[in-house]
Amino acid sequence: MNKPSPTSLRRTLSAAAVAGGTAALMLAGVTAASAHVGVTPDKTDANSYALLTFGIPHGCDESGTTKVTITLPEELNDAQPTVNPNWTVEKVVEQLPEPKKLDDGATITKRTSQIVYTAKAPLNPELRDALVLSVKLPDAAGKTLHFPTLQNCEQGQTDWSEIAKDGQDPHSLKAPAPSLTVTAAAADAHGGHASASAETGADASQASSVSASTPDDGAQARSWAGLVAGFGGLALGGVALMRGRNRKPAEARVSGSAAAPKK
Repeated sequence: MNKPSPTSLRRTLSAAAVAGGTAALMLAGVTAASAHVGVTPDKTDANSYALLTFGIPHGCDESGTTKVTITLPEELNDAQPTVNPNWTVEKVVEQLPEPKKLDDGATITKRTSQIVYTAKAPLNPELRDALVLSVKLPDAAGKTLHFPTLQNCEQGQTDWSEIAKDGQDPHSLKAPAPSLTVTAAAADAHGGHASASAETGADASQASSVSASTPDDGAQARSWAGLVAGFGGLALGGVALMRGRNRKPAEARVSGSAAAPKK
């Protein structure tokens, strides 16, 4: 049996090292993405009704989460929490310093400033949950809305409230506030209210379940896809090397047979 040449062996080992390094980085990315409280909207159209799913992972090392307080940005006047059987929920209402006139002509003197979820039993730090709010997005395309979120645990707390400054990379923040950017209104925006009003508890629960099983922004799904592709490339390289080994003896036998004199 022919031994692989030093050059072929070095190439194979290099490919393995690259694939292994890529896999490690992807796994690190999956861990980092799942460690932050993030928000995933089902839509971001200006002046539309949207379901915002907040993914709640471990945030206090190995301590279970007991309470999550979501602060609404000033652009929102209210939010309707979706029932989650693992939590009790309440709205915190604040008095406005002066009356606020809405787009429909109505005037309000109070607004919902926070939504507070309290766990019926501490959320295991090895598990995650999803909390869903229904909100009406403002008519402000291009505006980024931040939702500072305080995560209280049995021991300690994490205040997800950091907001990137101009020119600063949000990914460099240690505890970034969940955020979304409002996009231009859709052509059928007039049907948004009817659609939102028709939401059922089952629909909201399904949205919560889907968000809980998938990472925020699809980052983990893309990371796993890249990981599989990296290992697939490594396997193909190994197959090619084995084929190269087996081809040389076969070619030698064919050459020897052709050169032998006929009897």
